[in-house]
Amino acid sequence: MGVVHGMVDWKRKPVNKDKHGGIGAATFIHFLVVMTNLTFIGNVFNLVTYFRQTMHMDVATASTAVTNIMGVASAFALVGGFFSDSYITRFTAILVFGPFEFLGYVLLATQAHLPSLQPPVCDISVQFDNCKQVHGYNVVILYVGVYVLSFGEGCLRANLASFGGDQFDDNDPIELQQKSSFFNWYTFSISLGAIIGLTLIVWIQENKGWDFAFTLSAGLVLIGLIVVASGVSFYRNLIPTGSPLTRMLQVLVGAYRKRKLQFPEIDEEIYLAYNKGENVGEVLPHTKGLKWLDRASISDGKTGNWYLCSVSQVEEMKIVLRMVPVFISSMICYIPIPLLLTLTIQQGGTMNTKLGAIHVPPASLFVIPVSFQLVMLVIYDRLFVPFARKITRCPTGITHLQRVGVGYVATISATVIGAVIEKKRKGVAEAHGLLDSGNQVPMSVMWLGLQFFVLGINDVTTFVGLLEFFNTEVSRGMKSLGTAIFFCNIGLASFISSIVVNIVNKVTRHGGIGWLEGNNINRDYIDRFYWLLSVLGFLGFLNYMYWARRYTYRQHNLTPVS
Repeated sequence: MGVVHGMVDWKRKPVNKDKHGGIGAATFIHFLVVMTNLTFIGNVFNLVTYFRQTMHMDVATASTAVTNIMGVASAFALVGGFFSDSYITRFTAILVFGPFEFLGYVLLATQAHLPSLQPPVCDISVQFDNCKQVHGYNVVILYVGVYVLSFGEGCLRANLASFGGDQFDDNDPIELQQKSSFFNWYTFSISLGAIIGLTLIVWIQENKGWDFAFTLSAGLVLIGLIVVASGVSFYRNLIPTGSPLTRMLQVLVGAYRKRKLQFPEIDEEIYLAYNKGENVGEVLPHTKGLKWLDRASISDGKTGNWYLCSVSQVEEMKIVLRMVPVFISSMICYIPIPLLLTLTIQQGGTMNTKLGAIHVPPASLFVIPVSFQLVMLVIYDRLFVPFARKITRCPTGITHLQRVGVGYVATISATVIGAVIEKKRKGVAEAHGLLDSGNQVPMSVMWLGLQFFVLGINDVTTFVGLLEFFNTEVSRGMKSLGTAIFFCNIGLASFISSIVVNIVNKVTRHGGIGWLEGNNINRDYIDRFYWLLSVLGFLGFLNYMYWARRYTYRQHNLTPVS
């Protein structure tokens, strides 16, 4: 019977590799990933329409609200990740936090169904300044609903990916390859859920109403949680090792207290003499660099968790610090994405949405990059990785950060294409005298699919690369936080994008309104804004390349394979 150190089944007994974990256990997780992304992406990516048409928010408020929701969901991942790494298993965390997403949809469905909880009916596309925006008690209900939903979604994000990674043994070369494949199929599940949501959920929003869409979403999330719960006997569960934040703080305190302590001449022997890995989930070997932290693991006769730390504990702290420059530099790659998503929906709302006899809701344009992702993920996992592995002898084909760099270039390209197309859209509107009108611009909404198509490369490369990077590089005792750090990266980028919008509006106001401040986007300067994002993205890419080239991976992630 193959035993995985630190892993137990639902009865807290050692796991059997033949019965627990692996691809079979991951299948249950993929199902919930499909359900939650079907609902979250299908609703949130079109939520700007709901905020504009039903809640009568202006362009800037609606866009900022949606990007904040995306950011908050990612920030809440830290909460879910902290609890599962510290106190409860990841499976328990999924069952505890998942129902919050269900409750959020229930609250939103209730408000969408009752006119008394909404502002008076008004056509905002015609009466720019005369529609009363949602306010008072009703706006409180709206934000409580979306943020409860975001809380549940964020906590699930942190735990679903890391729980799936737990089903594979890093010390088994075959399972290590399967783990890398899991993250590709995890992203495939996200994309599959997205493409269903952006067709089914958006169609329901357009034809059956937002109340029905939110109600269906609540039901699908509940079904997903029931399916995951039914797989309880198949999972490998990592025993929580205590708060990783406390462990890292102990290292900093221990190193500071012994800051004047001289390093021994033969330091390796001293470090290896005290290298217990139980508190971090594994034994981590001593590495060079960040030597000032090593003082925390040198014994001078005194003991105590806040004075003497194990080498593994110190190395856990080193890993996190080494990842910080990558975290910051890669974040810039994600700043344009929520802005592209929300602004493109508003652009599409002014364009011809007919494709022959078919009406194409602007939010459904997300189907283009998602469909591309589904195909490319299969090709990448089944064809490219085995081929590249033979050349590079790297389990993942190419390194995580090389993969991220490809997506960085794609994001910059998407903003450039977006700027060109928006310039063309405004030119068509001006040629037909529609700059001050709410009428439809005679230009096909499918033009916007070009920037979405290029943006789709980002999820195949940057999303998967960063997700796997943050999950595999951290110690076993903080896998959920590692995943949460990745989603926090996206979340902070969303918050920064909101700040960028406000700064740009303030700088470009000049006694009037800013580039993105009006209710009529034909009078806004989205094209100029896209060019600004392109320049910032290019500078960010240069900074990322500097840190990515300097980063040293953990050895087990680079073990050559045959």
